[in-house]
Amino acid sequence: MAAREGAGSAKDLEELRALLAGFAGCTLAATATQLVFADGNPQARVMFVGEAPGRDEDIAGLPFVGRSGKLLDLMLAAIGLDRTKAYIANVVPWRPPGNRTPTPQETSICLPFIRRQIELANPDILVCLGQPATQTLLATREGITKTRGRWFKYDTGSREIRALATYHPAFLLRSPLQKRFAWRDFLALKKALAQ
Repeated sequence: MAAREGAGSAKDLEELRALLAGFAGCTLAATATQLVFADGNPQARVMFVGEAPGRDEDIAGLPFVGRSGKLLDLMLAAIGLDRTKAYIANVVPWRPPGNRTPTPQETSICLPFIRRQIELANPDILVCLGQPATQTLLATREGITKTRGRWFKYDTGSREIRALATYHPAFLLRSPLQKRFAWRDFLALKKALAQ
């Protein structure tokens, strides 16, 4: 309830960041080194959302800066984007201890904040990176192999936008044969951005 009220009161992204920095309702905030709010351009037409920061992100205070971040940067570059033309965040803005998966309770506590962040950034397209982000934001129980490459509708609170599910770069590092499917997704994204 406190998360919903706090997130809803933020008038802009800086205010939302400040609210999150002072939010004590999620135990992850106490174990993480720092808040990992976002990177890139909040005015970009496309927003990418992953699950939670890892060790490198926790140290840098920015999402997707480790090995998976380097792969994401290459994927963006392949379709003519970079961090000045994309906005990047996570459902959970604090690193879970030992890079474990956030619990459903931790995710639900953080959900009002990422929803408000998406609403305030107001992208034309939302890209969910990996199964946890896809299931959380797009309210689906289907696995990523069934949802990847599919377009969904996402209600930002002020309008409906298109959302695309694709593989998380960390998964692609572990399963390089799946990169061809992610490439198809990014080509579909490039085509959608050209419209």
